[in-house]
Amino acid sequence: MPIRDLIPWGSNKGSEITKREEDNPVFSLQRDVNRIFDDFWKRFDQPFGAFGRWAPDGPKADVTEMESALEISIELPGIDQSEIDISLTSNTLTVKGEKRSERDESDKGYHLSERAYGSFYRSIPLPGGVDTDKASAEFKNGVLTVTLPKTQEALTQVKKITVKAN
Repeated sequence: MPIRDLIPWGSNKGSEITKREEDNPVFSLQRDVNRIFDDFWKRFDQPFGAFGRWAPDGPKADVTEMESALEISIELPGIDQSEIDISLTSNTLTVKGEKRSERDESDKGYHLSERAYGSFYRSIPLPGGVDTDKASAEFKNGVLTVTLPKTQEALTQVKKITVKAN
């Protein structure tokens, strides 16, 4: 028995080479466009929406809950303190301002310009139990820190829950 007969797919079959789908430029373009749209729509399923991880123009913030206060730190590099406007409602902290362009472009030939100028706006929802009347803000080294003390009621409402074993 010749070895050719032992090959399950036959020796004469498969001699014609078929072009793979990935090699076709139309299919390749279609696959890339589908991937881009899939990646974009997946972002809406994330906790902070489409711009949760990469908010294009908003300043980055850290929200930290401590025992007696809520502390919000917002990066505002290159911004003058007088350009910052902070407002507070019962459940939202809003920080807005403007970074003004101070460069003279008349005699410079830029090859790359990545620094951003213009206005910014950031709204951060607050949990209940913060005393908005005692809020304070400090701006140091390009970082705005807003401290919101917790209310007396929020401090005393800590309830311990015991875990039972099955």
